[in-house]
Amino acid sequence: MSVEQRSDGSTTFQRPIYAGNAISTVKAPSSIPIKIFTVRGTAFDKAATDGPEVPVEEVKPVEVSDSPTEHIKTSLTQSDRPELGVASKVVSGGRALKSAELFDKTLHPLADVLGAAIGASRAAVDAGYADNSLQVGQTGKIVAPELYIALGISGAIQHLAGMKDSKMIVAVNKGEFEGYSMQFVENLG
Repeated sequence: MSVEQRSDGSTTFQRPIYAGNAISTVKAPSSIPIKIFTVRGTAFDKAATDGPEVPVEEVKPVEVSDSPTEHIKTSLTQSDRPELGVASKVVSGGRALKSAELFDKTLHPLADVLGAAIGASRAAVDAGYADNSLQVGQTGKIVAPELYIALGISGAIQHLAGMKDSKMIVAVNKGEFEGYSMQFVENLG
């Protein structure tokens, strides 16, 4: 959220914690010369394409002679659907869908009609309804689409952490689960 270089050479960072419900301030001393941090890709609006030209500079790879790791292979998943992390529409399913068959039978046709990516709650992934790569939430992907449709998702805080920046949230549930309801989030937006 914020990075500030101090006069004593230290760097202060502000970052969200507890699924975005609190802000932590972290100070890295000047004795640490290289600081690495990550930024959520969905935290910013898309860059304007009508601005001035920006020079492109090639960055040469760094050779490491004594690396303790070895790259074995790269496996890419092929899909006709939009990539979950950058999709403008996402249809997600949860544990209430009861089985992998019903998950697929419900979400795939809807996602096809909408041109949407498919997501899943952690409970749906843990139950084997969907692949781990589809998990949305604190321990999955962070998404911020224009439209997020949640089918049978309880709205647990871990899931909300991954989709709360969505522009419009549509929740379809029978009722509240485990003390949370997606209806609460829907009413906020």
